Amino acid sequence: MYFEAVGQVRGFPSYRGQRNFPGWYWAATSAELVGYESWVELSHLMRLDAEPEVVGVASQPFQLSWRYGGGRRRSRHTPDYFVRRRAGRAMVLDVRPDELVEPEDAAKFAATAVACARVGWDYERVGMIGPVLAANLRWLSDYRHPRVRCEPVAECLRAVFAQPQGLFAGVRAVGDPIAVLPVLFHLLWQRELAVDLVGERLSAATVVRPAPAATGEVGSGAGASAASVQI
Repeated sequence: MYFEAVGQVRGFPSYRGQRNFPGWYWAATSAELVGYESWVELSHLMRLDAEPEVVGVASQPFQLSWRYGGGRRRSRHTPDYFVRRRAGRAMVLDVRPDELVEPEDAAKFAATAVACARVGWDYERVGMIGPVLAANLRWLSDYRHPRVRCEPVAECLRAVFAQPQGLFAGVRAVGDPIAVLPVLFHLLWQRELAVDLVGERLSAATVVRPAPAATGEVGSGAGASAASVQI
């Protein structure tokens, strides 16, 4: 069994007046449900699911426990996600907006980074995704399921957008927008066609172009350049 196939080591609490919103997200990458505890975590799940290099994500994958300086009090931390990339590289991810990181949290994140380094895993603590990128990912995620794909339409779309042009103009050149738009959004999610997801929200005028031969990862959106988040 691969590590990314592990179950959660703890469940998500649910109670009246709860301020965060836990739930389950169906990841197209693995065709499995992955848990999240907040809208911020959900945005990062979508970001990871849209990365071609990501092949698996596990929520609440393990718990670390340690003592500082030989003291009796133990510290514990459960990272948010374990991520497997196509080349086999592993990454552990904690999701916490910058303004919510308390000194005790920072110490736990630092200890987790050290533990991950010792076993050869990457580690990252991420915060809020930029609002434009988050909105675009949320929209495209509705079209992530393979059932949306219609190969004859997909082939026509790739041919039409071989020359960059406006989204709706290219769709109309292929056929009825009601039938064509879902396939286009699926191709954008799959990175078979490319748009700038950070600079502006998707619209009829959004320029669609061929996907680069080698795409980078979708960035967090907080300070990433448009070139690094074309999908």
